[in-house]
Amino acid sequence: MSRLRSHKETHLVDRIGWLRAAVLGANDGIISTASLIVGVAAAAANRNDVMIAGIAGLVAGAMSMAAGEYVSVSSQSDTEKADIAREQGELRSNPDGELEELAEIYVQRGVEVGLARQVAAQLMKKDALGAHARDELGISEMTTARPVQAALTSAATFSVGAAMPLLMVVVSPANLLVPVTSAASLAFLAFLGAVGAKAGGANLLRATVRVTFWGALALAITAGIGKLFGTII
Repeated sequence: MSRLRSHKETHLVDRIGWLRAAVLGANDGIISTASLIVGVAAAAANRNDVMIAGIAGLVAGAMSMAAGEYVSVSSQSDTEKADIAREQGELRSNPDGELEELAEIYVQRGVEVGLARQVAAQLMKKDALGAHARDELGISEMTTARPVQAALTSAATFSVGAAMPLLMVVVSPANLLVPVTSAASLAFLAFLGAVGAKAGGANLLRATVRVTFWGALALAITAGIGKLFGTII
C-alpha cells in the first residue's frame, strides 16, 4: 500500500484566470466612468447630463469589456485546441518519437535518462495527451482559456466598478461634483489595488500606488480636456 498521502493545496496561480479579468474589469470601470463623469462635469454640464453620460459609459463599457475579453480569450482557446489537435496526430503517427520527446523534457529538468524514459512511459500509458499538453505545450486545467468565464467576469466587475463613481454623482453637491467624484474614485482604485494584490499574493503598496497613479493621471487629463472644450464651446 502506498505511503503517499494526498492533500489538497490552494495555490495563488489557481486564481489567475478570474482574478485577471476581475481586476481589469473593475479597474477599467472605475477609471473610464469616473474620467467620463469628471470630463463632462468639467465642461459645465448639469447633473442630469453627467448622470446620463455616466450610465451610457457603464453600459457601453460593460459590453465592450465582455466582447473584448471573449474575443481575446477565444483566440487563445482556439490556439490551444489547434496545438492539442496537432499533438493528437503526432501521438497517433509517431508514438515512439513522442515518448522520446517527453523523456527529453524531463532530462532537461534534471531527471536521469533511464528514469526519465520510465516516467514518460508511465505517464503516456495513463494519459499521453494530457502529459504532452501539460509538459510540452504548457496547457493545464489551471491555465486553460475560458472565454465565457472571462467575458462574464469582466462585464460584471466593470459594472460594479462603474457604479462607484456614478453613486458619487448622486450624493455629492453639484458644485463639488468633480473633486468629490475624483477623490472617491481614487480611494476606490486604491482599495481595488490592495484587494487585487492581497488575492494574488503581490506587493500591497506597489499595486496600490500603481493603480492610483494611473487613475489620477486619467482623471486629470480628462478633466483638463473637458474644461478646455467647455470653455471653447
